Amino acid sequence: MKLLLTGASGLFGYRFAELALRESFEVYSGYSEHLINVGHPFKLNVTNSEAMMNIFSRIRPDVVVHAAALTDVDLCERDKVLAYRTNVNGTKNIVEACRRFSAYLVYISTDYVFQGDRGMYKEDDVCNPIDYYGYSKLEGEKLVRSSGLDHLVARASVIYGSRPARGKVNFALWALEKLRKEETIPVLVDQFVSPTLNSSLAEMILETVSRWITGVYHMAGATRISRYDFVRMLAEAFELDRILIRPAKMDDMNWFARRPRDSSLDVSKATSQLRHKPLNIEEAMRRFKVEVEGLA
Repeated sequence: MKLLLTGASGLFGYRFAELALRESFEVYSGYSEHLINVGHPFKLNVTNSEAMMNIFSRIRPDVVVHAAALTDVDLCERDKVLAYRTNVNGTKNIVEACRRFSAYLVYISTDYVFQGDRGMYKEDDVCNPIDYYGYSKLEGEKLVRSSGLDHLVARASVIYGSRPARGKVNFALWALEKLRKEETIPVLVDQFVSPTLNSSLAEMILETVSRWITGVYHMAGATRISRYDFVRMLAEAFELDRILIRPAKMDDMNWFARRPRDSSLDVSKATSQLRHKPLNIEEAMRRFKVEVEGLA
């Protein structure tokens, strides 16, 4: 099958492209700025509907995995026009192209579609984002879910992995680098998430593509945890000094946009229906360490 991937140079995208190639998919890797040398790379601007349709006409994909997005939460709040153009109009262009070529569409979404007042959200819980990033991703979800296409909406939370996405360092690698340099880092004790290892997410998405699974699924890590406790586990796994990790509160952060306090996701649906299960934090941390050390 021909598989078109947007956001191929991102943290999820590059790992997914690698796995899909191993499963004999013909992978077309769309990137915006940072070239990825996996599959058939091509430059892609999701906001250009004409260029998008031309690309689809040339490739004629059977499957589209739409991972490209503007994910900088503060930038989305400061520049709502850019956020809407990228995350909403860009998704609209993808949906229209998929309709024309009857492609199965996978949309990578986020825990930030929820308000974050209680956590452990299920797939059918009411979405009520408190920042513009979450709003724009939810609008993208609505476009996909009302498209009439065979589709999957996959929500993840705090994606991390063994090497940075081009141009952006993920939370775990940022903390690891600081601790290795013996620098003190403030980490939130009152924000709870479901950290998602990129290779685990890639495996789950690849399975859904192979099985043509449809609907909304939470494909995050299986553990609700504060960012503070996550970094303490990270330090323990890599035998680094936990004294360097200082507790911080969300109210003390100098953010432009609000963040949900508890956007953790209930992954029982994915756990019950997928062969590749969401990983608990201990399993994910063990795998993460192996992956990091394998790149050393």
